[in-house]
Amino acid sequence: MEIVVSLAIGVLSGAGVWLVLRPRTFQVLIGLSLLSYAVNLFIFSVGSLSEGKPPLVRDGLPADLAHYADPLPQSLVLTAIVIGFATTALFLVLLLALRGLAGSDHVDGDEDAA
Repeated sequence: MEIVVSLAIGVLSGAGVWLVLRPRTFQVLIGLSLLSYAVNLFIFSVGSLSEGKPPLVRDGLPADLAHYADPLPQSLVLTAIVIGFATTALFLVLLLALRGLAGSDHVDGDEDAA
């Protein structure tokens, strides 16, 4: 399980960095989204990858990660997903406005650079 999550984080990070370095603004936006997904997976995996364990402590069991899942990374990832969706929507609107004003969607404004 850890290998699969580690590979997913690595692939998302690599694809995100590659897209951020592209010359078009939409590709940069998608790259930033992929990087945020990679960070969310990393934060989620920090809280221990366990199946079938409740996030709350039960009576009679010690409060350690062997008996329950840590709810803090789960709540941080949920908050990051909502904030990431809002900022992606804002950047998409700004991208469309920039495309209409400048007539180009290149990051540096030069159409011959690609």
